[in-house]
Amino acid sequence: MNDQAESLRRLINMNDEKEAKVIAVVSGKGGVGKSNVCLNFAISLSNLNKKVAIIDLDIGMGNLDILMGLTPSYHLLDMLENQLSVWDIMEESDVGISYIAGGSGFSTFSKLNEEKMHRFFSQLEKIGKKFDYIFLDMGAGATKESLEFILAAHEVFIVTTPEPPSITDAYSMLKYIYLQENEKPLYLIVNRADSEQEGNRTLNSFKKVAMQFLSKEISILGFIPDDTNVKKAVKAQIPFVIWNDQTKASKAVKQLASSYIGELHQPTKFGQFIGKMKKIMASKQ
Repeated sequence: MNDQAESLRRLINMNDEKEAKVIAVVSGKGGVGKSNVCLNFAISLSNLNKKVAIIDLDIGMGNLDILMGLTPSYHLLDMLENQLSVWDIMEESDVGISYIAGGSGFSTFSKLNEEKMHRFFSQLEKIGKKFDYIFLDMGAGATKESLEFILAAHEVFIVTTPEPPSITDAYSMLKYIYLQENEKPLYLIVNRADSEQEGNRTLNSFKKVAMQFLSKEISILGFIPDDTNVKKAVKAQIPFVIWNDQTKASKAVKQLASSYIGELHQPTKFGQFIGKMKKIMASKQ
């Protein structure tokens, strides 16, 4: 615990200011391995010398703490109900990333009064200058609360599997986001592909359908092969890129992360995310 506190103090006192890019990670349905993909992708970025945090917003179904073998002391709403700072509720993992648990009561977020809303945003602004990437691990599907964060995020990662129901639900999620904000940068990851052919076929088919019916260009991040080692890592409560970084899944995720940061990206400001969140919340009052 002392090591964690010391790590957080070093993070708070860092002099080099950053502009965190906020990435919402979504799926059309549960059971596609979204949280596991999010976690291991984030760790892979951390291993490439990026400062990364994850906020678990998978309300009621969040399992990032289980995947990391953590027991969070606080949740996001504790910051508001108990006057804690964002640093008080942040967990510093031993796998190189920081983590904030959402908690089962976070569905009440849209009902916060003006004072608590102001505190929420003022605290959130503090972490924007300390990280390169902040991932929002969203719940499956789209709810009123989750859509607010998804639309405010700079980018969205959509995770699916090659199974037809998963693809159909992922497309529905894509369409839902697109109809709200058609310029949002969207990335596709196919998880648990049985073969390279199946992975690439799913990626290309999804990309083609999005262009044909929505005229929306989807960026392909790639696929992660089905790998029995992932289940073993989950049982051990160790992220699979840490459990064994030489497995098929681990190598694939590391390659996805490396390719992603190698791309040319539009500059982003963390304040843009905060500003959008405030605007969206204000429109719903």
